[in-house]
Amino acid sequence: MPTVSVDKEELYKALGRDYTFDEFMDLCFDFGIELEEDTTPKELAAREVGADKVDDTISDRAILKIDIPANRYDLLCHEGISRSLKIYLDQRKPPVFKCVAPPNGQPLQKMIVKPETAQIRPYVVCAVLRNIKFTELNYKNFIDLQDKLHQNICRKRTLVAIGTHDLDTIQGPFTYEALAPKDIVFTPLNKTQKMNAEELMTFYETDKHLNKYLPIIRDSPVYPIIYDKTRQVLSLPPIINSDHSKITLDTKNVFIECTGTDLTKAKIVLNTMVAMFSEYCAEPFTYEAVEVEYEDGRVATALTPDMASRTTTAKIDYINGCTGLNLSSDEICNLLNKMSLNAQPAQDDKNEVVVEVPPTRSDVLHQCDIMEDVAIAYGFNNLPNRAPSVSTIGKPYPINKLADIARLELALAGWSEVSPLTLCSHDENFAFLRQEDPGNIAVKLAHPKTVEYQVVRTSLLPGVLKTLKENKKHSLPIKIFEVGDTAIKDDTQERRSRNVRKVCATYSNKTSGLEHIHGLLDRVLAMVHAKPAEKDGKSNGYWIQDSQNPTYFPSRAADIYLRQDGKVNVIGTFGILHPEVLEKFGIPFVTSAFEFELEHFL
Repeated sequence: MPTVSVDKEELYKALGRDYTFDEFMDLCFDFGIELEEDTTPKELAAREVGADKVDDTISDRAILKIDIPANRYDLLCHEGISRSLKIYLDQRKPPVFKCVAPPNGQPLQKMIVKPETAQIRPYVVCAVLRNIKFTELNYKNFIDLQDKLHQNICRKRTLVAIGTHDLDTIQGPFTYEALAPKDIVFTPLNKTQKMNAEELMTFYETDKHLNKYLPIIRDSPVYPIIYDKTRQVLSLPPIINSDHSKITLDTKNVFIECTGTDLTKAKIVLNTMVAMFSEYCAEPFTYEAVEVEYEDGRVATALTPDMASRTTTAKIDYINGCTGLNLSSDEICNLLNKMSLNAQPAQDDKNEVVVEVPPTRSDVLHQCDIMEDVAIAYGFNNLPNRAPSVSTIGKPYPINKLADIARLELALAGWSEVSPLTLCSHDENFAFLRQEDPGNIAVKLAHPKTVEYQVVRTSLLPGVLKTLKENKKHSLPIKIFEVGDTAIKDDTQERRSRNVRKVCATYSNKTSGLEHIHGLLDRVLAMVHAKPAEKDGKSNGYWIQDSQNPTYFPSRAADIYLRQDGKVNVIGTFGILHPEVLEKFGIPFVTSAFEFELEHFL
């Protein structure tokens, strides 16, 4: 959970009263956030370096440190917290954001995106805030919100980077380009010396704040860069802005640009910035749109930001069922209004409420999120305590019960259970098993941290073999198994993927031990009430049939078939692993294995 420091005096002033520590802690708990402590910057500094070393210039103005849920980007600053709490306390209504035209009949600002940006950071969204009035406190909040967003939804600037500029120092239209590092020359923020992008990378290697962002683009042949009409540099995202367009307390008009690799998150970040600080415009909660045009047409030309509310619905019986309440549609709507969600009973369905979700609530994705807000507004401590129904007490999911049966039988047969990670590298999941990636089954991570965690496994075998490699010094034979979930893409599901519960076991020795793995397979299938059957027969049951599966040694591989109610499915494979597979996983002895899908036996 991110922690936000807000000025205590300003927050209590916004809320219209002073609170004791306990009173405000209770208010925060009721709203779903947590007050961590009441302190000062000087006190915090004293804890780090000692009271005798604290600089006298450090402020001793009281601040409140508040823990915020990670998905509530609208609460990452004083403006969002105070606004939301006032709505929760029925002191005000949620703001209505208004898009206004540029002054004096001027055309809209325009951002032109060059095709070469697709190589590095392909997306950009922009906005303008006019006639904004900065004070020392709200200017600090403006900077702090950017930092909090960078560390949270922006994933340390890898997904999105925010640039804010004094619009009166630059001229549109703007261009978003990608150029070779030596061709980019400008004066970085708060510096006086011009340097090219290569020199800039070297210069900031020792900067404790910026050096962690350098690897994001450093090895790329081109760097992203934003220019104005006169070829004045605005920023080198995601590293640093130009000193020319920096924001000061005297800035009146602010140009905001968010570049990134994820367009959806870039829009959320821009909406959050606009929603929080349009409050300080001469006409509060107004903003000016910017036309973003992609020259290669990879994204349709659009006006950003889009601050319109979106409409969704939630079932009343679902909300009451989850919370244990018996609320009417009007009562639910009143509670949702306290959480900044404008709700009304549906006209054509008495069991439904229609909810307008403001642009600040990107966390609302499903009716369960709406139900959670109802529970928060009602008060978690006020929810009724009740015993679960008899039908749910101690009743496992059928697939879990079946998995436990398989685990027990495998363990009783002398095999040891292992529990590898569900993520693996793409090569381990396919190439190491001598399999081709069909391209439509593996759930791939968009931004993996390392090559070891690129996909969600589609087979248990890579994890079992990696465990075997790490334990190859144990005495032979080594007999291990896993019963666990794999994941495959499935566009028919709401989440566009589904889990598949599988069973995998291996036998490693100086000889293949295929008879051991075959016997274990028969035993496990017998315990889930599967009987041997003839390939050409009609009775339910399973049989094995030669296969050419490249994971296994030629002529030492078989597919496992299952007939149920006249339907025949291939549910798994078994055999002696191919020497190339063993070599890839660093296993020096012959190994036999089987793997099959357990869900067919439910």
